[in-house]
Amino acid sequence: MSPSTAEPRRRWLRFAVTVGLTLLVLVVGISLADEIDWEGVRSSLARLEAWQLAVLCLGLLLRQWLNALPLALFIEGLSSWRAMQNDQAAILMTTVAPPPADYVMRFAIFTSWGIALPAAVAGSVMNTLSFYVVRFGAPVLGSLLMILLGTFHLGELLGALPSMLVSVAILGALWLAFRGEAFTAALARRAGDLVARVRPKVSGEAWAESAAGFRRQVIGRVPRALPRSLLALTAMVLVDATLLVASLRFVGVDAQQVPAIEVVVAFLVAYPLTLFPFSGIGILDAVVIATLLSVGTDVYEEGVIAGFFVWRIVTIGGPILLGLLSVALWKWELLRRPTTPAA
Repeated sequence: MSPSTAEPRRRWLRFAVTVGLTLLVLVVGISLADEIDWEGVRSSLARLEAWQLAVLCLGLLLRQWLNALPLALFIEGLSSWRAMQNDQAAILMTTVAPPPADYVMRFAIFTSWGIALPAAVAGSVMNTLSFYVVRFGAPVLGSLLMILLGTFHLGELLGALPSMLVSVAILGALWLAFRGEAFTAALARRAGDLVARVRPKVSGEAWAESAAGFRRQVIGRVPRALPRSLLALTAMVLVDATLLVASLRFVGVDAQQVPAIEVVVAFLVAYPLTLFPFSGIGILDAVVIATLLSVGTDVYEEGVIAGFFVWRIVTIGGPILLGLLSVALWKWELLRRPTTPAA
């Protein structure tokens, strides 16, 4: 099979898999929806008060600030608040346009702030890689908490192991990439040559030059920035779990029914499912809800669903609103800049 015909077939295969998974989620969701007491869900939602929603919004701001902090750590001269503004704008783009629209928005904002494009690209890539390390490492933290609780089972370890291996593999690749410029360039050249067998337009030499340039942009900051980024993103995940606990409490699911630590553990173990669109909406929710119903005592499904509904509204709707505000602020900053008169 020639490369020209293989690429369209791969695209159709990816499309078919995406459609299949979407239909599966819809079928399961519809079957479950018929068994839910929606009046009970509405009654639980009616418990939510204005001050509680305000608390959740404040928690969301902390979550989004921590999520963007690696950008400030990896890009010299970028403040944490501007990093947060940039991150919210990129999140908005992911909801309205396919990749790489989010990166296009990131780089446009960065360059308007006087940040060189190579530094912006390197910092954004390191931000993404750091997040993936934490995303796939979250089940390990969940397993450690289960050990402390004395509720650890071999099944949980086996479930967390593949995710842990992905996280370790990303860290290992980063370590190899920063061992030395010659090693990095050789590794990238070899990878480019392998890819060129399928996509002839790819140049191994170009990959080597790009990898060496990328390394030069961030090498001085990685020893300090990477550990801090991982800590910040781990804190972000824990804040996210805390927001879920608070959402459940605010709609009437108390600690006797579902202890907070059980919510946090279930959330951490399922966190890699945020890889799916819109942070795994529907998929992660179903897994965590099923876990909580199995470990809880006298817990009503309607209350748990109401809590997840509140949490999703805040953590998905909130960043979209923040993204609109961030883009509007950026446009306003551009309009306020003095224009240079023509010669």
